[in-house]
Amino acid sequence: MKAIIPVAGAGTKLRPLTYTQPKALIPIAGKTILSVIVDQLLESGVNEFVFVIGYLGEKIQDYVASNYPNLKCSFVTQNDRKGIGHAIGLTRANIDMDEPVIIVLGDTICDYDLKKVLTSDVSLIGVQKVDDPRNFGVAELGPEDRVTRVVEKPLIPKSNMAMVGIYFIRETRIMFEALETVFSRPVAKSGEFPLTDALEEMIAHYKVRFDAFRINTWFDCGKKETLLSTNATLLKYAAQQRAEEQSDVVIIPPVSIAKGCKIRNSIIGPNVTIGEATKIEFSIIKNSIIGSYAELEDVLLHGSIIGNDAFVRGSSQSLNIGDNTEIDLR
Repeated sequence: MKAIIPVAGAGTKLRPLTYTQPKALIPIAGKTILSVIVDQLLESGVNEFVFVIGYLGEKIQDYVASNYPNLKCSFVTQNDRKGIGHAIGLTRANIDMDEPVIIVLGDTICDYDLKKVLTSDVSLIGVQKVDDPRNFGVAELGPEDRVTRVVEKPLIPKSNMAMVGIYFIRETRIMFEALETVFSRPVAKSGEFPLTDALEEMIAHYKVRFDAFRINTWFDCGKKETLLSTNATLLKYAAQQRAEEQSDVVIIPPVSIAKGCKIRNSIIGPNVTIGEATKIEFSIIKNSIIGSYAELEDVLLHGSIIGNDAFVRGSSQSLNIGDNTEIDLR
């Protein structure tokens, strides 16, 4: 079975980190967002992947080649940011029209029974109840969780069941036909073609049956605060990674410290992810994500995200720093 993973978004809510690094490659609980998704799919029997890339797409390609050298995959480039529906439409030549496909958005980390989803007799949409559904695609449900209608970011929602970004499609050919119908219409004010519109076309015009399946947990990777919260939650369940013992270091679990790190005279944790080959001295770090090849000296960091190759020296702050940055807080 094939999976389509759109990772072409610019990740504007996580800037400046995403100026130089795709959101899908931000480290989280010892992995990246993308590797969490790919590993979950591989473990459940998905054997081929189609990645829709765009902004900084070459970094996605390099990452996949380096970390999944035997992965059967292809890459499709979305040059224009015209939404998820447009991204999926670009994959038509890479997908077998007579086989089901699973679509997982590249920033969607969820806890759910994936094997059960992949063996479903009908198409499925992943949902979770939210307090304010106006910023989501929303699924309206009938008896036995049958999806009766889907709407993209409704002003007056008739349901609080948000679509989380996981779709199992059995009627693959019909999905692409529905996408072509959507593309023939005037583009929305947002300038994008939502996948939601094609799903609604499948339900209303083609009478395709969609059932909703409920997500156990939906990890939000869209903003700094929620990304840090997700990192803390996933660290509780991840296998703990530790750098080799350093001098005068106190580790407060859970933490994930990648290989090649040099840490001394510091306190690390709880809820800290540190990328590889990072150097930390005379510092206290908690509830933070630190990229690879960074250098931190004489700092007290909390609730912070530090990019790759960043240099920070100095005071106590809450920071959101992109790659290749030098900060001196003294």
